[in-house]
Amino acid sequence: MAYWYNVSSGQVESDDNKSQGEDLMGPYDTQAEAANALQTAHERTEKWDAEDKAWEEGRSED
Repeated sequence: MAYWYNVSSGQVESDDNKSQGEDLMGPYDTQAEAANALQTAHERTEKWDAEDKAWEEGRSED
């Protein structure tokens, strides 16, 4: 079973009770992963931003 995080309601939903629409993040394998969806997304964005910055700085040295 997959789990989803509803950004509008702040609730974890399963395939059985999943809302329709664009307010869902997922799927996730566990309820815990879905519950931490916003934190995970934030951490990934921070990591990608740092990688982008490092790549851009590397290009400017050429």
